[in-house]
Amino acid sequence: MTDLDIKRVDGAAGDEELEAWRHVHNTIIPAHPLSLDDVRERAVRNHLELAYVDGVLVGNSTVRPPEGDHATATVIARVLAEHRRRGFGEQLYERAVRRARELGARAIETCVLASNEDGLRFALDHGFVETERYLLDGDTIPWIDLRLDGTAGPGRG
Repeated sequence: MTDLDIKRVDGAAGDEELEAWRHVHNTIIPAHPLSLDDVRERAVRNHLELAYVDGVLVGNSTVRPPEGDHATATVIARVLAEHRRRGFGEQLYERAVRRARELGARAIETCVLASNEDGLRFALDHGFVETERYLLDGDTIPWIDLRLDGTAGPGRG
């Protein structure tokens, strides 16, 4: 498996890094495109990373820090379609979960746009279970919230 070159995208990131992160997000989630300002704001409150192989952008990740009584963090690993099934998603996912745990997460969740069949399959294959499907205002494609089975949550301690 090829190791990824990971670059952090934080509040000090330049437009080039923010635009690269935005490109991956908007390619995989075209129903909810983000502006550069949206990404800049997310880079301040979340842990964002870019993933490259031999200088080629292959994906990104998001860790939303733990919150609530159950210290629930959200992890999202995105890999561009042409780079899938090479282990890059696995590496991004493992890094994101490790980072969430370092931030104090006791429960791990993710969310997937229902049209992203590869992303949903990946989450289910990694032990996530569906907790909710919903449409945001104006949407026609549902979002799916999933929780890593066995992590703390309502009724789980």
